[in-house]
Amino acid sequence: MNKQKNSRPSRAGSHSNRAHSSSKPKGFKFKKKGAPNKGGFKSKRGAGRNNRKMPSFNPSVFINTNPIEQKQEVYTPVHESFSDFAIDEMLTKVIASMGIKTPSPIQDQAIAPALEGKDVIGLAETGTGKTLAFLTPLIQHTIKNKEHATLILAPTRELAIQIQEEARRMSRNIPLYSVTCVGGMNIQPQIRTLKRKNHFIIGTPGRILDLINKKHIKTNEINALVLDEADRMLDMGFIHDMKKIISSLPKERQTLFFSATMTKEAEGIIKDFMKSPVTISVKKKDVVDSIRQDVIKYKKDSKLDTLKNLFTKDEYSKVIIFGSMKHSVEKLSKDLSASGVKATSIHGNKSHGQRQRALKAFKGGEFKVLVATDVAARGIHVDDVSHVINYDLPQTMEDYVHRIGRTGRGTKRGEALTFVPK
Repeated sequence: MNKQKNSRPSRAGSHSNRAHSSSKPKGFKFKKKGAPNKGGFKSKRGAGRNNRKMPSFNPSVFINTNPIEQKQEVYTPVHESFSDFAIDEMLTKVIASMGIKTPSPIQDQAIAPALEGKDVIGLAETGTGKTLAFLTPLIQHTIKNKEHATLILAPTRELAIQIQEEARRMSRNIPLYSVTCVGGMNIQPQIRTLKRKNHFIIGTPGRILDLINKKHIKTNEINALVLDEADRMLDMGFIHDMKKIISSLPKERQTLFFSATMTKEAEGIIKDFMKSPVTISVKKKDVVDSIRQDVIKYKKDSKLDTLKNLFTKDEYSKVIIFGSMKHSVEKLSKDLSASGVKATSIHGNKSHGQRQRALKAFKGGEFKVLVATDVAARGIHVDDVSHVINYDLPQTMEDYVHRIGRTGRGTKRGEALTFVPK
């Protein structure tokens, strides 16, 4: 297996072949810089392996049991259907065949300016259809101009592959070609695929920069750039790679920035590399009302038994459990399986193929439980996840938000539980 050049240990997802709101979810408290740790997260250096940051928090911030009972606001779209956009009939039919009738808020507001060729900043909660919001105008541009080429950057291999799968579904009966270029797998097939004309090049920053440096990606031919989950890429330490990649692209291009959160580093990228962007913010809060949040208290020596007891209830039908360490995630998956709970795992010690097979089996219902490190928190979409369980604490508020965002997606409801010691 070829390793990604200049890769960092935190880049769990580098492989081949989606106006910041100041509102907060009820019950959440954010610790001010320099203030005592009275609520929210506080990352501190512990004596753990590799000097890993250890989180601490006030458990009460994770209790939010009422919002799920509240009525959801009804959004009235400007475009009642995708046929209201200036897009090709073939594309409209494909989207309809995917069972998508009415544009979501981010799709309704972002597609039109993107079709006009404008730079767009799209901010929305996870699970609201950001991928289709940027793929729709870009596929339309490519239908009109077969030489149009788009580069899409994503933080993890799983998200990059998911974007390509969505692009393939949306381009059925449309002669478009794409390649996914990510680390953690053999680079040679990616190089071979790049020799043909690709309308979409989708990848993680480290592998994309490696291929640019080796002259396998002709950046002068790129017409559009998408930064998907840009805040996560920056958080993972990709800022220098991102800047090098963007600087190598033609200045006359379209740039689309889609994310669930906005950070100062992200604002810097926008200022330096986007031209008069249209900002679309349908982000109302960090955690949507469709997710019920609570804590599970356990005694020191009964954490695993407390978890196992949850699965005696039928309501735990499709569950993602998050752990902090690769080895502990693998062990937990085996412990659950040994107790009769069908579980699989994905983490950085597994190969690309193993991770994809595990994810596919979980999506298909072969396993009831997926145990994962935070590599699965961003961008991975699995239908009908009933529960997300934080078996180990997330390190940041952003990690918490994106973990629990795997449930309660779209119009569905879900539950998020966080384990805390008594």
